[in-house]
Amino acid sequence: MTRLLSVTATIAALTLSSSVLADDSGNQWKASAKDAWIDGKAEATLLFNGQLNTFDINTDVRDGKVILTGKVDSDVDKALATELVKSLDGVESVDNRLSVVTPDDFDGDWDAFTRDLQDAKVVTVIKTRLLLDDQLSGIDIDVKSKQGIVTLSGTVGSESERDLAIAIATNTDDVDDVISELSVDS
Repeated sequence: MTRLLSVTATIAALTLSSSVLADDSGNQWKASAKDAWIDGKAEATLLFNGQLNTFDINTDVRDGKVILTGKVDSDVDKALATELVKSLDGVESVDNRLSVVTPDDFDGDWDAFTRDLQDAKVVTVIKTRLLLDDQLSGIDIDVKSKQGIVTLSGTVGSESERDLAIAIATNTDDVDDVISELSVDS
C-alpha cells in the first residue's frame, strides 16, 4: 500500500508541477492537488473491486467532479462504478459516461474479444500486485498475457524475488500457466 501511495504521489507531483509555476496564489495548486488525490483514490477503489473489469474504466477529475469513461459489461457494473466513486471523500459529483458493451453490440468474434479483455485484466492485476509488494521491484518486471498464459520478463534482484514474482502471477485468477523470462541481477 505504501508503494501505491508513493506512485500516486509521484504522478500527482509531476502532473501538477506546471500548475505550481503558473499560479502565484496557490489556490489553483490546491484544487489540482485535491483533484489528483481524488483521481488516485477513484482509480484504486475501482481497481480493487473484484466485480468490475477496471482496465477499461478511465477516471478524470475536475473541481471534485469525477468523469468516468470507458466500457463495462452491464448496467449493474455501470451503476456500481458510480456508487463506488460517489462514496469517496471529496467527490462532489460523478458524471458516468461508461458504455455498456454486450455480445449483441459486438460485430466480431465475441469469444476472442472477451479473452483479450480477460488477458488485459490479468496483466493489470498482476502488475498492480507486483508494484505493491514491498519485497519486489515490480517496476522492472514486464507482464504479458495471451489466452491465460502469462509471461514475466525483466530483471529482479535475487532468485527469491523471481520465485515470488512467479508465485504472485501463478496465484492470480484466470492464469493457466506462467512462463518466466526473468533474469537475476547479480
